[in-house]
Amino acid sequence: MSRNDWGFDELLAGAQQSVVHLEMRDAYGVGDEAEDFKIWTRTGERDANPASPYWAPWVELIRRTVARGVTVRRARIVSEPVTDYIRYEHAGTVVNILAGERVRWLPRRLASDIALPGNDCWVFDSETVLFNHFSGEGNWAEPRWEVRTEPAVVQLAATAFETVWERGIPHEKYTV
Repeated sequence: MSRNDWGFDELLAGAQQSVVHLEMRDAYGVGDEAEDFKIWTRTGERDANPASPYWAPWVELIRRTVARGVTVRRARIVSEPVTDYIRYEHAGTVVNILAGERVRWLPRRLASDIALPGNDCWVFDSETVLFNHFSGEGNWAEPRWEVRTEPAVVQLAATAFETVWERGIPHEKYTV
């Protein structure tokens, strides 16, 4: 099986040094978080328990990855004032950090001069990019992802991430 046929789990398991994730949407509507988002919207309370059924699979996956010596970073470009979804995402980011991720936020007004890929993406070891495909409403579109290894595509995504990361505000200093 070529790397182009791999999905997210295989790419993450194969990473040796770094995994980075660039998020650029102000709202997502993926089904697996719909109930949690609905509860947060109603109560203002977000599941932030790393052992909960919602978070445990992700936390375990990231902890295993970090334990292998792989650095995992996430950068989010957001419009301000932020959307309710970004407030919800911000409230749960403590779990991403507990799992071993490092997270930064970049106000969209500070990203105008950055060449960005057209879709959210993951970059694995600066060799492979997995682009996520979403509908206009923020749910998964088909195909859900696209894996690319062409050097120019990987360089675009990796450079965009690093520029966003350099300008980004660490999670603990970013308020919504």
